[in-house]
Amino acid sequence: MSSSGDARGAPPGFGEIAPSYDRLRPVDERWLELFELLVSEGDLAGRKTLDVGCGTGALAVALAERGGKVWGIDASPEMLAQARAKTTGVRFKEGLAEALPFKDAWFERAVLRLSLQHMNRPAALAEVARVLVPGGRVLIATFDPERFSDNWLTEFFPSIAELDRARFPDAATVGRELEGAGFADIGIRAVSQSGGLTRAAALERIRGRYISTLRMLAVEEYERGVARAETSLPDRIEYRLEWLIANARKP
Repeated sequence: MSSSGDARGAPPGFGEIAPSYDRLRPVDERWLELFELLVSEGDLAGRKTLDVGCGTGALAVALAERGGKVWGIDASPEMLAQARAKTTGVRFKEGLAEALPFKDAWFERAVLRLSLQHMNRPAALAEVARVLVPGGRVLIATFDPERFSDNWLTEFFPSIAELDRARFPDAATVGRELEGAGFADIGIRAVSQSGGLTRAAALERIRGRYISTLRMLAVEEYERGVARAETSLPDRIEYRLEWLIANARKP
């Protein structure tokens, strides 16, 4: 369904959104639910872990609080500045997933949460395999592209579904690319979460372009969508997050 993507460097617009990122995409009950799932499935507590595409560092900080020795890497210096302001208990580095600045077999675990779509996936997964110890594991949390047409934003921004289907790999592609990078015991499962937003919160997210796809839209489509949302959003929006969770071992 999806191509492997090119090496992109810093994701589009992340330098601009960094100061507001944590406010527009807060650590809420759904975030915590997914975090607990990743910790359990990947045996992450207390591990030497690399957070690939760490953004503002929420996941890395939470893992460090579970007793792990954690490193975070991201291509955006602005996002890393936000991450470093949170803690001194995690080591953050600027760099690309396709050329990880770490020694071979350095980590027990690697986690990629909503970052795979920004990478040249085969190159990045090969690098993740390189820096893991034998028996180490990688955990991936990414959105299921099969469900993008259900996104509440598509009513206002029709191109979002098409753009994201081109960026996010489906389950078969994730499995094939993990296998190509040398991983074994690959398991992928779907996880669904329900959520809701007030009209005010939804408008704040739209105006803040809280997801990178909103920054990829043509200016005309974005402006039309904002105008429509301002006049027709209901008082409350119910939505679902449809995840693919992949777990694989380095032999």
